[in-house]
Amino acid sequence: MRARLIALLAVGAVVLAGCAGGGGTVARRPLGQSDINPQPRDTVRDGGTLRLPLDLLPSNFNPNQVDGSSDALGSIDQAVLPELFTATADGGVNPNPDYLTSATVTSTTPQTVTYVINPKATWSNGTPITYRDFQTYWQAQNGTNPAYQVASTTGYDDIASVTRGDDDKQVVVTFKQPFGEWQSLFYPLTPASLNATPAAFNSSWRASSPISAGPFAVQSIDQTTQTVTVSRDPKWWGTPAKLDHIIFKVFDTSAVPDALANNELDSYGIGSVDQLRRAQGTPGAVVRSATNRVAYNITFNGAASSPLAELPLRQAVAQGIDRQEIARRVLGQIVPNAQADGSHLYPPGAKEYQDNSGALPYDPAHAQQVLDSLGWTRPAPNAMRAKGGKPLSLRLVFGQDPTNLDMAKTVQNELAQLGVAVVLDQVDGTQLFPTYIDPGNFDMGLFLWRSTPFPFSSSLGIYARPLGNNVRQNYGRIGTPEIDALFAQGNAELDDAKRAAIGNQVDRLIWQQAHSVILFAASGADAVRANVANFGARGFADPDYVDAGFVK
Repeated sequence: MRARLIALLAVGAVVLAGCAGGGGTVARRPLGQSDINPQPRDTVRDGGTLRLPLDLLPSNFNPNQVDGSSDALGSIDQAVLPELFTATADGGVNPNPDYLTSATVTSTTPQTVTYVINPKATWSNGTPITYRDFQTYWQAQNGTNPAYQVASTTGYDDIASVTRGDDDKQVVVTFKQPFGEWQSLFYPLTPASLNATPAAFNSSWRASSPISAGPFAVQSIDQTTQTVTVSRDPKWWGTPAKLDHIIFKVFDTSAVPDALANNELDSYGIGSVDQLRRAQGTPGAVVRSATNRVAYNITFNGAASSPLAELPLRQAVAQGIDRQEIARRVLGQIVPNAQADGSHLYPPGAKEYQDNSGALPYDPAHAQQVLDSLGWTRPAPNAMRAKGGKPLSLRLVFGQDPTNLDMAKTVQNELAQLGVAVVLDQVDGTQLFPTYIDPGNFDMGLFLWRSTPFPFSSSLGIYARPLGNNVRQNYGRIGTPEIDALFAQGNAELDDAKRAAIGNQVDRLIWQQAHSVILFAASGADAVRANVANFGARGFADPDYVDAGFVK
């Protein structure tokens, strides 16, 4: 899952930018910090159950199958499956000693990475974790067998072989061409039995996750109550988790403040000013916040049958959307001097970040001229545009939430100034992707992306051209050979700084293609029960489910 970005529903997900007191704006927390109430393990109570919300129940528990690529499953898998490299608050990654004794580039001609697996690492069914798990994982993911319904082949299609090293616990991965962000691969690691055949890969984990290798294991999945319960695994060889259980339960966004107040939840992501105020007014709750990797975007549908298939028209529409005004209206209610985001690839504050939005700046006057030149005329100054008797009307699809509606109405009003009619289509959030975004049933789509510690390679599936009918995550179906070539060049670049420079070249081209309009970066505020330790607003870091718990 690390090899790609994760699309979020954008329902109740406007997150804020700092720790909050009793009201007013919040202070922006510097990049590189988490806000998790850090506590030594000996001050954390043994036992207890942490209760967390999900936006939906996963439709497949294989994280690498196309239906399993969800933020909800990612939250669960971080407790139950091997995470070879863990993300840190400053944006980096470290090898996880519970799974790896070492992982190093042992040759550059050709690029070769040698992994040494922790001798204790074992699947929950008693099978040792070995090179075979890496080998079958690569064979399923490399794209050579289309029967495997994979969410991404990025990086795996660059590998020539995965072989046994000195023993079963050593893995030698040889690349046919360099792949710079190689630490993103084999995440989360899954057992050879899941990857052995297309049928097993596509369907055997559709209803559950029967094999694990983490501090927790899946105990039960209740489709009726929309609940996944994971329990501390006595077979875990690493430091034992403090918690007995973690319960992940599907909640409607509007219900989470009451659930926290009624002692049904221990944390939720703050999605509106109202949720912030509710959190501040809930006895025993606090607001924790840290800069994270989530950003709102409006994706344009550039498929041949779409009204926005024509590049100049897409560009004109994009130049009529005032990103800064949307950031001010939505995030600015909480954060002083809220700013629009300027990069499709890199989150603000990251060392690679550059504001490249100047490649397609907000310029409604120029947009008017372009629309005129394209023959979309206005019979009167305030009328909607038409061409050959056909009105210029676009359907904006988004998930149900008051904040989403506010943003959508702002876009509608801004584009009306250009003479572009926008029809608002607010849909059930659980259906946003399967019914609307995935199949291209939209003209414009409003949702979020959660990026990864490997922002270049994880962006390829979104912005590179679709592979025939396989759009990967390029829901806009917009791309160019030049963008594809730069992705290939950047993925093969082992120098991080040079790869970031290529990434910013790519970003400028993405803006110029009007693939999507990045609105603003969320910053990760959470309402958390005050006695929860080592958990909360983690920023760029992965959650620490081993040390998370409740203070004594």
